[in-house]
Amino acid sequence: MKVAITGATGFVGTRLVERLHAEGHQVLVLTRNPERGRRIFPNSAYPNLEIVGYTPTESGSWQQAIAGCQGVVNLAGASIAEGRWTPQRKQEIINSRAQGTEKLVEAILQADPKPSVLVNSSAIGYYGTSETATFDETSPPGDDFLAQVCKAWESAAEKVKTAPTRLVIVRTGIVLGMGGALAKMLTPFKLFAGGPLGSGKQWFSWIHRDDLVNLMIFALTHPEVEGVVNGTAPNPVRMEQLCNTLGEVLHRPSWLPVPDFALETLLGDSAKLVLEGQQVIPKRTVSYNFNYQYPTVKPALENIVR
Repeated sequence: MKVAITGATGFVGTRLVERLHAEGHQVLVLTRNPERGRRIFPNSAYPNLEIVGYTPTESGSWQQAIAGCQGVVNLAGASIAEGRWTPQRKQEIINSRAQGTEKLVEAILQADPKPSVLVNSSAIGYYGTSETATFDETSPPGDDFLAQVCKAWESAAEKVKTAPTRLVIVRTGIVLGMGGALAKMLTPFKLFAGGPLGSGKQWFSWIHRDDLVNLMIFALTHPEVEGVVNGTAPNPVRMEQLCNTLGEVLHRPSWLPVPDFALETLLGDSAKLVLEGQQVIPKRTVSYNFNYQYPTVKPALENIVR
């Protein structure tokens, strides 16, 4: 296949490009910073890769590059974990996803021939937060800010169905890999000062980065996969269990909880990402017989830190 990818230079995107390239697919990287893209994906190592500069929220000549691609993966969006959620930042987070997806769908609708599949990222923030409820792909949306972001994101992607292009929406959990959220947790553990964030009772619905990348490739290459799938491992854990397991893997104690007020002082509204969680089950993902390499958290953490 020839696959166009937005967000290709990010934590998940770089691994997806590596895997697609290794499997012999052609890759088209759409990036706001082509120079950075060429540093990450040098031509000597990625001869089947093309880099096109674009402004995600604006129409432009970049849209013509979508013609001839059989698949599109949309991972682009402003980080929700960095900085305080000021009104301006909230608008940027929504616009980067909703408007960015609208322009990508516009390109797909204009393309001739049209891509056969769009794999569009979303997040389990769609469901809202709860310490007691269990959510799967059929659960209704929540009503907080992150749920609003996901609804706007998915609504923009839904318009691709008029192409007709098969749409797969991957509602992603916390992605575990060397980097991302886990990297921020490792330092205090290595200094013997690790422990659960907040109460420790909040749910942590996670997925190993390799499993998420495999799921996206699975969605690209299996025509029967359609609609919403949860990009989470089948065994979510509570924060306390995650931190205890991380301490065990690192041979460090998990004894120093980080209180709610400290995280709220440091992160503002975005502290919700770690202080509140949701128990998410990948019911539809499993029904497609997708094979997880890391269905439980301890082997996933062992693989990452060792």
